[in-house]
Amino acid sequence: MTRHLAGALILASLLGASLVAAPKDSLITDAPDITLTAISGKTMRIADLKGQVVLLDFWASWCIPCRKSFPEVDALHRELHPKGLAVIAVNVDEQQKNAYTFLEKYPHTMTIAFDPKGAVAAAFKLEAMPSTMIVDRSGHIRFTHQGYTEKTIGQFRSEVLQLLAEKQ
Repeated sequence: MTRHLAGALILASLLGASLVAAPKDSLITDAPDITLTAISGKTMRIADLKGQVVLLDFWASWCIPCRKSFPEVDALHRELHPKGLAVIAVNVDEQQKNAYTFLEKYPHTMTIAFDPKGAVAAAFKLEAMPSTMIVDRSGHIRFTHQGYTEKTIGQFRSEVLQLLAEKQ
């Protein structure tokens, strides 16, 4: 990730408490066909997840709102994974050791992926941290959230349940 993008994301993170975590469902776009590297070292393509509802949660160790959102997103994963939700928490730290330190403090069951060069963040045009995209079974980004408030996880749950109920 370039220093410029990292600086912008840090500033957005610091302002995170004041950002409105409002979904945008005006223009449905295809999720970029990118490849992620999971914490296990395994690679995965977003396109390979078609048929599932996917919640992509972008986070960083330096992101203050991520400390609240990360465990709540993981709880949503545990609740709705059996119904067809795939959650991928994409870390954007340039140094993975910072991500590992964060992960030691926040136990999780969702898939963790790394994006240290910012390619995935750029493909999804991130403007704030945390940012979350909810992708339908056809691979279309249906909801986008920036920042995190106490109401956000309820919005995630509602949107995911809506997409899980839709026929493919």
